[in-house]
Amino acid sequence: MSSRHSSITVTNKIRNLVGRVTPCAPQPPSDLPNGAHGVTRPTQPLDDVSKSLCRHTSPAAGQIDALFDHFSRPGAPGVSVLVIRNGRVLFAKGYGLANLEEQLPCGLNTNFRLASVTKQFTAMAVMILTKLKKLSLDEPLAEFFPEFPEYGRQITVRHLLSHNSGLLDYEDLIPKATKIPVLDRDVLRLLLEQDRTYFPPGSKFRYSNSGYAVLAEIVEVRSGSTFAHFLKKSIFEPLQMNRKLAYEQGISVIPNRAYGYSPDGAGFKRADQSLTSSVLGDGGIYSSVADLYRWDQALYSTTLISRKMLDLAFSPATGTDHPGIGYGFGWYIGSHRGLKETWHSGNKIGFTTHLTRFPEKKLTVIVLTNRSEAKIVELVRILADSFLSDCR
Repeated sequence: MSSRHSSITVTNKIRNLVGRVTPCAPQPPSDLPNGAHGVTRPTQPLDDVSKSLCRHTSPAAGQIDALFDHFSRPGAPGVSVLVIRNGRVLFAKGYGLANLEEQLPCGLNTNFRLASVTKQFTAMAVMILTKLKKLSLDEPLAEFFPEFPEYGRQITVRHLLSHNSGLLDYEDLIPKATKIPVLDRDVLRLLLEQDRTYFPPGSKFRYSNSGYAVLAEIVEVRSGSTFAHFLKKSIFEPLQMNRKLAYEQGISVIPNRAYGYSPDGAGFKRADQSLTSSVLGDGGIYSSVADLYRWDQALYSTTLISRKMLDLAFSPATGTDHPGIGYGFGWYIGSHRGLKETWHSGNKIGFTTHLTRFPEKKLTVIVLTNRSEAKIVELVRILADSFLSDCR
């Protein structure tokens, strides 16, 4: 499950370490390096604004390196970091290892499990089908699954997208003797066996992985293809996100794969898959920061869906557990420093991820790690504040 504290306190010690980070020189996305490490370098003349921001590139890169120092220690799972503004890459670098056993480094093309950052892609798949008039946001579950119990007649697609369906958490419904990884269709089967919800649908917010697993099944019903195939043909290929995929164990091969790890004493142990890791709709997509660049830029355009539908996705459909923060379709929505902020975090066994956007400044910070429970939200906030300071 993924959430965001309404306010984040960052210690003065860390803030003093980083200070105001001056961004690295802009670079076109096609020039994201294929190597494991390296800050982006300019390949074209800089405009006057960029020149004023980039007078001290090397010290700034060193400050960011210090921020992510604990990911670069020997034998440590790593992280990939990307900062984008106005379509230009201001900072991009990998730290640490994607594979401890083979000593393979993290880079810009390293594919991490996105965990709950996946939800924005599941929501996009649903919105694409809405655009194609293959479903309505206000259709109830019984329209897709006639065998669904009576309570499903009150739950709509819109409720699933905004986490106010009241569906029971599937993680709590899995039989204790289960050994085989659970799939989205298994989640649906578990819910078909229930006769209640936590609350009347639409009455309150409760973060729900169950809802997004059901959405993946709805995509299959109305598209006539597998969820993974629909994502590939309708989102990944049109955006040229060539290394991104919804991971199906035994079917998919993940190039440049980061394996997940958890702390173990003074070191780390591999913890890459769990009983729920094969559920795709709530957290099963793998991606690199290089491919997420393309995703981020597409969200400023109508390449995939209309502007009206995008506005709906980025508008609070419901409140959340945190004051002043709402949830749209696959995105948390709030404000920071007087600016609209949309984001999502992910935390699944072996992986912690965070993607935050400030659309008014066209600033995006992405941090992907292959370690459990990594404390990256504060790091994202420091980076965002530093670059926002340069946007004044």
